[in-house]
Amino acid sequence: MLYNFFKKKELQHNVPLYKKLGLNKKYYSSVSSKDFTNIDENILTKRTDKSKLKDLNFYKGVTEDSKDSLDKFWDNGFCVIEQYKDEETVDKINEEIEKLQECGQLDFQYGNKLMFAVHKSAFLKNIWEDKKLNELLDYLIGGSAKLFQSINFINGSEQHTHSDSIHMTTFPLGGLLGVWLALEDIDIDSGPLHYYPGSHRLPYYLNSDYNNDGNSLVIGPHGYDAYEKMLATKIKNEQIEKKVFLAKKGDLFIWHANLLHGGEPQLDKNKTRKSMVMHYFDANRICYHEISQRPAFIG
Repeated sequence: MLYNFFKKKELQHNVPLYKKLGLNKKYYSSVSSKDFTNIDENILTKRTDKSKLKDLNFYKGVTEDSKDSLDKFWDNGFCVIEQYKDEETVDKINEEIEKLQECGQLDFQYGNKLMFAVHKSAFLKNIWEDKKLNELLDYLIGGSAKLFQSINFINGSEQHTHSDSIHMTTFPLGGLLGVWLALEDIDIDSGPLHYYPGSHRLPYYLNSDYNNDGNSLVIGPHGYDAYEKMLATKIKNEQIEKKVFLAKKGDLFIWHANLLHGGEPQLDKNKTRKSMVMHYFDANRICYHEISQRPAFIG
C-alpha cells in the first residue's frame, strides 16, 4: 500500500469503479478476487452482440481464412490474422526496437523482456492504437480496449503455460486481450508460442485455487511456481490438446484473457524469435495483479 501511495496518477482510474461497486477503497488499497465475492459483474459490463462482427471495418479487410478464424474466436479463445502487417512495416518495427535499445531507452527486464516500447515510441504507439484494430478489440473485449503494455522478445519466452488472468486480472473477469505479432518467420526450433484451444472456457484459476489468499496487508504464502504446478495438474486432468503457432512474419495472434498459453523451448540457440506482444485492458473494469494484490498502473 505504501508503494501504491506514490502512484496516484497511474492508479486513480479505479476509484470511480470502486464507488460504483460500493467498495470502500482508496486508490492505493490492495485488491484481489476476494474483494468481489457476491458483487454483480453486470454493474460494469455489457454483453457483446456477436452478430455485429461482420460489420466491423477490420473484419471486412482481412483474408477469408482470417475471417473464419475471427468467427471462431469465442469457441477457440483466439484468432489468427494472416499477414496483418506487411514486410516493410515489420522491418520498420524491428528497426525502431533496435534504435530504442541503442539509445538506452529500452533494456531487458525480467530476463528476456523488452518492456513498454509503445510508451517510448510514437511510431509504435500509433500502430497499436490503430482505429480499425481498436474497434475490433473493443468488440472482442466487450468494452473499451485500452493499450496497457507491450513486451518485445528477441528470443522465445520459454514461459511455462499460464493464463494472463493471474498476472493481469480484471473484475469482471475476462477484461483483457493479448495481441501478438510475429516480427520474423518462426519455426519449431525458435521456441514458438504454444496454446490450448478452448481452454478459455475453463475456470479462471486465481489465488484461492492454490491456497494463496492473502489479506489487505500481506500477500499469499505461495510463489508463482505453485501456480504453475497447479495449472499443469489441471491441464493433465482436463486432457486438453496443446497447439504450436508457427507464425509467418507479419501474422497476428489475438487471444482471450483466460486462454492457456506459453513458450516452447528454444531448441536452436542460434535462432531468434522476434515478436511483439501487447496487452489491452477494458477501461470499464477494475484491473489488478491477483498474486501481489496490486492495482494495475494505467497512466
